[in-house]
Amino acid sequence: MTPGGKRERLVAAACQTVYQQGIEKTTLADIAAAAGIPVGNVYYYFKTKNDIIQAVVEAHLREADTLLAAIEGDHDSPRDRLKALFATLAGQVDLIARYGCPHGSLCAELDKRGDGPGMAAELMRAPVEWIRRQFEAMGRPDASDLAVHLLARYQGAALLTSTFRDPDLMTREAAHAAQWIDALDLSRTEAAYSIRSQFFQLPRSRHPGLLQFVRRCHALTGDGHV
Repeated sequence: MTPGGKRERLVAAACQTVYQQGIEKTTLADIAAAAGIPVGNVYYYFKTKNDIIQAVVEAHLREADTLLAAIEGDHDSPRDRLKALFATLAGQVDLIARYGCPHGSLCAELDKRGDGPGMAAELMRAPVEWIRRQFEAMGRPDASDLAVHLLARYQGAALLTSTFRDPDLMTREAAHAAQWIDALDLSRTEAAYSIRSQFFQLPRSRHPGLLQFVRRCHALTGDGHV
């Protein structure tokens, strides 16, 4: 086993142990045991517990970057990317129900350590900025506010899912969030209004089949009136 391999094992074990036990309850001995490495060897890679917590934060940041890049590669439209992000995060429902959101719970603990918002803020800043860019690409002038709202919506659902130990709560919220994102897509809404306005300029008696089609557009406009 190379030194680099042992360090990676320690960081992976630290991520898992901190997620399950929390920062304060986790000791270097716990991390060493989870990694299958003698506790004395830990100090070769990390001099203090703070050093390994910093490595955990960096691992979370890399994981977030990898996830967001994969979503961008798999989905062309910003609307589909946002829905995929929420669905992917919500897909960990069993873990969330037991331990909470991996990123959110870590941020909550980091924020209590009294060293300012540095590491916690960095963990949240990256996804907020990515989400903001997606809403901006959807033509939303309020992209920054919507980005905060969407992430807060997920984090709030994660907290309640964990509090009530109810995975279905997150599943339902993911479905509602997808509908909300659809309704915010201005390009879809404008297309629906364009089709509807063109329809009302035509004699209905000569185009009876159009009414049923336009009625289906109310899901895009969100007002329910045709």
